Amino acid sequence: MDLSRSLRHLGRTRAFARVGRAVSRLDLRLQRATGGRWSVLGRPTLPQLVLTTTGRRSGEPRDAVLLYARDGDRWVVIGSNWGQQHHPAWSLNLLADPRARVTVHGRGVDVVAHLADDTERGRLLDALRAVWPGYDDYAERSGRDLRVFVLDPL
Repeated sequence: MDLSRSLRHLGRTRAFARVGRAVSRLDLRLQRATGGRWSVLGRPTLPQLVLTTTGRRSGEPRDAVLLYARDGDRWVVIGSNWGQQHHPAWSLNLLADPRARVTVHGRGVDVVAHLADDTERGRLLDALRAVWPGYDDYAERSGRDLRVFVLDPL
């Protein structure tokens, strides 16, 4: 089994989510230092980006490493928060200020985000599940609808 298939399988477990939360800051630092060429798991085998939002209270830049799906020239991300009951801070930041920055493989692009409406949500969820099947498990554990955001390049 290749690494990405193994990760997709393990990613459905609570233990993996706990570990993921614990190492996410280290992963962010490593990705920043290497321009996205390395993550805590080695060379990324899943599509990852760094999303930089503006903190809704602090006004300071806030970074999060996220998996993504593509929809044409747009990026699609989901606020799974590893299956926790509350929405991730970055999603609250996007709701307060939809302007953000996406960095993929060391290349930054300014974007504007919108919350997917019901019509596009189903189609986009299928694309996100293809990247990470664990999103359904996260939604079930969290007891909430996971927010799906579309990031349009400016």
